[in-house]
Amino acid sequence: MIKPRPLRKGDKVAVICLSNGILGNIGCVQQVDIGVQRINALGLDICFTKHAFRGTDYILAHPEARAADLKEAFLDDSIKGIITDIGGFETFRTLPYLMEDEEFVNAVREHPKMFLGFSDTTNNHFMFHRLGLQTFYGQSFICDVCEQADRMLPYSEGHFKSLFTPYSGRRIVPSEFWYEERTDFSPAAIGTDRVSHKEKHGYELLQGPSQFKGQLLGGCIESMGEMLIADIGSNPEVNKILSGFPFGSAILEDLKHQSEIIRKYNIFPSAEEWEGKILFAETSEEQPSPERLKQFLEALKAEGVFEKINGIIVGKPQNEKFYEEYKDIWREIVLK
Repeated sequence: MIKPRPLRKGDKVAVICLSNGILGNIGCVQQVDIGVQRINALGLDICFTKHAFRGTDYILAHPEARAADLKEAFLDDSIKGIITDIGGFETFRTLPYLMEDEEFVNAVREHPKMFLGFSDTTNNHFMFHRLGLQTFYGQSFICDVCEQADRMLPYSEGHFKSLFTPYSGRRIVPSEFWYEERTDFSPAAIGTDRVSHKEKHGYELLQGPSQFKGQLLGGCIESMGEMLIADIGSNPEVNKILSGFPFGSAILEDLKHQSEIIRKYNIFPSAEEWEGKILFAETSEEQPSPERLKQFLEALKAEGVFEKINGIIVGKPQNEKFYEEYKDIWREIVLK
């Protein structure tokens, strides 16, 4: 894998909208200002890609603009890191514009940059994995850097600062606290703290040996599961699993289109590529039901993922919803 160098003080980082154009919505103005101040306080120079402030409707309707922004960022040698604004949906529509652009593909390999994002950005992380670039699954600009409290959440801030340090030898420990998601994102909430709880669980071993090693590969479990739906009609096992998704027919067709793109460009790693890896996974703020989680995991199982990996690291669900139920589902599917 091609490894971008760690960030340095004075580096320029670009914020980009690949899934959701919330950055350009009027309600985010004050949060953006907070984020700019925090990035600058870390000694970084911040910029925003050309279409970053065009708003949700424009970003959704123009995947070619999102792709153009990513390409431009990689072609700009003054930019050393790229941070996504938030998660969302629809980033898969950028993939044809990027994977069929030889200039972009060469730029990724010849001008590697730190790339940071989560949730739907899993599509982009897997794209970069296919192109041979190491990326970082982590904080988004709006949700983490622009946190409405007087500072970033300490755990998030610490790991964001780790982007300045060498990648090897890092030790990741559980956060001392966990935080409930906000219900108020209005300007009135700026300067208020989230509801916090002392972390009581830490690391929990669900099954198997307590020590294992391998390269990390993974992302948002919903994003990974949805990548596989194109197999409906061709893979009977996956067809049986995913045909029960609780979506309307229009959304199901959209998911089919997504996975057709994923398959066309070989974005989802093959079973052989999972050999010896450690799967890391999280569920999104949508807090999928245990039944949906089971469907997603069955889809990964049908791909042969669980037969190849050396271990699994699972993030705790938001607000601890379905905390025990999710653990039961992971045990059931991985052991079965």
